[in-house]
Amino acid sequence: MARQFFVGGNFKLNGSKASIKEIVERLNSASLSKNTEVVICPPAVYLDYATSLVTAPTVSVGAQNSYNKASGAYTGENSVEMIKDVNAKWVILGHSERRTYFHEDDKIVADKTKFALDSGLGVILCIGETLEEKKAGITLDVVKRQLDAVIAEVKDWTNVVIAYEPIWAIGTGLAATPEDAQEIHASIREYLVAKLGAQVAASTRILYGGSANGSNAVTFKGKADVDGFLVGGASLKPEFVDIINSRD
Repeated sequence: MARQFFVGGNFKLNGSKASIKEIVERLNSASLSKNTEVVICPPAVYLDYATSLVTAPTVSVGAQNSYNKASGAYTGENSVEMIKDVNAKWVILGHSERRTYFHEDDKIVADKTKFALDSGLGVILCIGETLEEKKAGITLDVVKRQLDAVIAEVKDWTNVVIAYEPIWAIGTGLAATPEDAQEIHASIREYLVAKLGAQVAASTRILYGGSANGSNAVTFKGKADVDGFLVGGASLKPEFVDIINSRD
């Protein structure tokens, strides 16, 4: 089954109106692959501004986080309904920085994922292991545990994109080789077959999210189970266009 190439840009806690405008205008004017779905995720305060600027037909906007309640006395949280109200289409959930700095466990991530999907957002679901877990040889145990929590809550995976993000490769300059990424992605897909069936497994996109950049993105071409990238720092730079076009 052909899966559309997907490139997400996680701006994290970076940006200003000026820089968001520059990034979006660059995407609007660039010759982007028509076969690549692009989602940019600026900080929440810039979601409305970003969606107002996007004209490129293959680009949409997503949030970096959302809560599992529509509204109420939840100071500082991002509502799915509000994200949708400013025409954003996606949300990143389960990112290692949310798990580590804000103590979001597997159950919290699963609950938020279910709520976002049920409310009509697409979810970029992040999973991945620490350096210690990698050294201990339990990478697959970790990602299976993270997936199991979501599998227990979510029955329809149509609007889920999985981002495998080895934590040891985020912001460190280290990166799994294309061969390493393909091996892990293939194992994740095999697990999805066992848990969700062959059709769901074949249609679910699995992104690589460890220090992807304009130079190394093209080296993943031809890896059957690497369906795109979730890009961090490089999404703020002109090389983001090269990553988007790396599959052509």
